[in-house]
Amino acid sequence: MASYGILLLNRMIATRKDRISMRRFDAKKCVLIVLIFLAGRCCLYADDQRPAHMMTVFNVKEYGATGTKTDNAGPAIQKAIDAASEAGGGVVYLPPGEFTSGTLRLRSHVNIYLESGATLFASEDPAAFDVQKAQSKDALFFGEDIEDISIGGRGTVDGQAKYYWAPDTIERSFLHKKLIVASGKSQMRSYPVGNGTRTVYPHLIWLGRCKNVSITGVSFVKSFSWTFALFDCSRVVIDRVYLYSSLKEAVWADGIDIVDCKDVSISNSTIITGDDCIVFVCGIPEWGPASPCEHITVTNCRLSSASAAIKFSEGNSLVIRDILIDNCAIFDSNRGLTMQIATGGDISNVVISNITMDLHRFDWFWAGDGNAFNFEIRRQSEWNDEPRKADEPGPGSIHNVIVHDAIVHCQGESTIYGHPESWLSGMTFENIKFFISSNPDSPYDTARNAMSFRWIKDLKLRNIEVNWEKPAYERWESALSLEDIDGLHVDGFSGIAAWPERDFPAIALKNVQNAMLRDMDATQGNNVFVNVGGATSRDIHLLENNFHDAKVPYRMDSDVKPDAVTALDNFPAAK
Repeated sequence: MASYGILLLNRMIATRKDRISMRRFDAKKCVLIVLIFLAGRCCLYADDQRPAHMMTVFNVKEYGATGTKTDNAGPAIQKAIDAASEAGGGVVYLPPGEFTSGTLRLRSHVNIYLESGATLFASEDPAAFDVQKAQSKDALFFGEDIEDISIGGRGTVDGQAKYYWAPDTIERSFLHKKLIVASGKSQMRSYPVGNGTRTVYPHLIWLGRCKNVSITGVSFVKSFSWTFALFDCSRVVIDRVYLYSSLKEAVWADGIDIVDCKDVSISNSTIITGDDCIVFVCGIPEWGPASPCEHITVTNCRLSSASAAIKFSEGNSLVIRDILIDNCAIFDSNRGLTMQIATGGDISNVVISNITMDLHRFDWFWAGDGNAFNFEIRRQSEWNDEPRKADEPGPGSIHNVIVHDAIVHCQGESTIYGHPESWLSGMTFENIKFFISSNPDSPYDTARNAMSFRWIKDLKLRNIEVNWEKPAYERWESALSLEDIDGLHVDGFSGIAAWPERDFPAIALKNVQNAMLRDMDATQGNNVFVNVGGATSRDIHLLENNFHDAKVPYRMDSDVKPDAVTALDNFPAAK
């Protein structure tokens, strides 16, 4: 029914004989068309509550657009948008064809619909874009302080981004740069065309302080900058979109950046981006005052990134909270989930569940090491590898995070680190299977353990399984490394050290206190299963574990007090 409705609409407005404003159709025809759309679940507008007969359609060809790529369609499309706004709202319709435009200013109650076969190209002329006071806001679709808008359909929006390769002149403190320099290998990397001279790198969408936003169905490809940038928006629905930028070259071309937003849903979408797929951040001063980034769901998505599939940005200066990520496939990616703070903010109340990851390293200039999880708190000076500044904020905080039900194939070490001055708290990892291999062709490999934890209060690890695969890396050590932990519960771990014959333990504890390790399975081939070190380790309990295949169930270093470990009801009895 939806296809027939679109066909009927096209026939009504495509021929010269009938090319007249939909406002001149009688009410019965308008009602028929809109009801056909609704019957086919073809969403042309965002929750407009007015009667259906008032939703007028504005075909951009009626305002001068030719559908030829070499023609500038921007003025015609803007006229259609403005006409819809003056009429109190409506649908701006892009029929099949190729349209090129600079900045389009969206209006309240106006909805953009790109028909299947319609492609809207971002102009290759930087002068075609409205230069905002903050150039980081420049965009093809631009909206600020508006409401009830949508961009939908089955068409394509193409940013036409292009890249070139040259020696690196940007990175300074980045560990990969230091490693690549030390290796003597090439420091070539990609840059967007115009780097160093061009000042406008438009987003495909920038929305600020907008309410009731719907973006559905459309493909957005080859953005020069963040594909979607949403600032301080609320009631946002992003569904069934396809986002693409080159995994090899597209630096700085994130998928969706959610900045200071509330009540956002991202679902049923495929995002393939050179830079991060989905980013949460709180605080970009040039865009406006910071407010909490909160109440956000990401569900049923397929994510690929040369950097991070899901990123909680290090630029968070206030609070990111109440985030749910569920039922997503992460594949052909560098990092799975990264949660970082370098500007004093807070992250809390996050649940990540039902995830599959297939991760590997990308070129040296991409952040990440093929690792599933990366939690990190630093001061800004530590992040930038420079002396501490007197006015810089203290380290931020991360607490109450649950990750459960994940299958991970990776090449790098998952690092979950707090800060000596700000420990993580309330961390839970449950029902996670790791399969770890290495890439001998990579110019570097920083992995040591499957999962490493440090500076954490109240850490729960339940049903964690670690499997080492080929090709192996000679510097691998333990499945779990836990240091400076207060309040540890390990329940149901199964695994082995990477090289048990080298005397590495499956689980390495150092300066751990108030710990319970129970119902663990020392699989065949284990030498030392648990090693306890550190002068402050105490109150460690080993309960009801299967140590049958471990030559040494547990071992204490010389700096550990004799009564630091208690073993009870293990099989066989640990001595």
